[in-house]
Amino acid sequence: MSLQHFIQDALSQWMKQKGPESDIVLSSRIRLARNLEHVRFPTQFSQEEAEAVLQQFEQKFASKDIGNFVLIRMNETQPLAKRVLVEKHLISPNLAESRFGGCLLSENEEISVMLNEEDHIRIQCLFPGFQLANALKAANQIDDWIEEQVDYAFSEKRGYLTSCPTNVGTGIRASVMMHLPALALTRQMNRIIPAINQLGLVVRGIYGEGSEAIGNIFQISNQMTLGQSEEDIVDDLNSVTAQLIEQERSARKALYQTSKIELEDRVYRSLGILSNCRMIESKETAKCLSDVRLGIDLGIIKGLSSNILNELMILTQPGFLQQYSGGALEPNERDIKRAAIIRERLRLEMHRNGQEDETI
Repeated sequence: MSLQHFIQDALSQWMKQKGPESDIVLSSRIRLARNLEHVRFPTQFSQEEAEAVLQQFEQKFASKDIGNFVLIRMNETQPLAKRVLVEKHLISPNLAESRFGGCLLSENEEISVMLNEEDHIRIQCLFPGFQLANALKAANQIDDWIEEQVDYAFSEKRGYLTSCPTNVGTGIRASVMMHLPALALTRQMNRIIPAINQLGLVVRGIYGEGSEAIGNIFQISNQMTLGQSEEDIVDDLNSVTAQLIEQERSARKALYQTSKIELEDRVYRSLGILSNCRMIESKETAKCLSDVRLGIDLGIIKGLSSNILNELMILTQPGFLQQYSGGALEPNERDIKRAAIIRERLRLEMHRNGQEDETI
């Protein structure tokens, strides 16, 4: 396997699977922050110390004990390829900018072990749909596997020691990526977000901290890692997520019952834009994809799979557009390329289902 294996397809293998409640919960993620004992944190260490960490992991963990992992070094990876990895959520934006960073990626892209980001080790496990418990089990398995080979920085009083104080303790970040168009359309998210914050959780955009919630996609995660067990943190997020699923379903039902024509008009207008546009920006693409996905989930639109929309969400990002084009594109060139890819992908899908629209 090489880097090309991870950047050639928009959808990771795990994203092609259907998970529980996948019409609303797009993915579940567990991330564990760990550091090596007697090694300075990445914010302070030298290039020699950083290289020693990478070499240690390359020698000990690029094996088939749990999965076939490949080590990708950030300083050997082109900026466009790193951007694609960020768009697929395989690495963080911070790691992409790191001069001394690296990442161990499993073949199915379900597991990513980021090295020398904010912490020496950040274990990430991604599962489709609402599967936080399964993601935690997988993350703990990788955590145990690594801990058999290295010594973690750990305090009996404070737990796992991390570069940022907000991660001290369990070092866990549990999160779900949710598509909540009905709650957003009915403006209920304006009151839900403050309520979630009061429960010790935080609502962010699709790429985490500092990112915007475009396309009605919200990331819900824990804020505190100290004073609770991993299981308690996951249970709390499970409870809030289950409530949000119920509220979103109720909002969708109410919208369909009280504003059916208006909702159908919105959905079909967005499908028409995607099917016929010649130029389209990222934000408008995300908005239209959200509308169409809602239409699919409510049975308004036939002949399209929500998987196509998952693919287009990533395929139309700037990095992937340029990857497919074979080089850098100016913003207006990306908008033209984005529109062409969307039209072609929708035409192909409708043709497969015997519902090709001559206007696409």
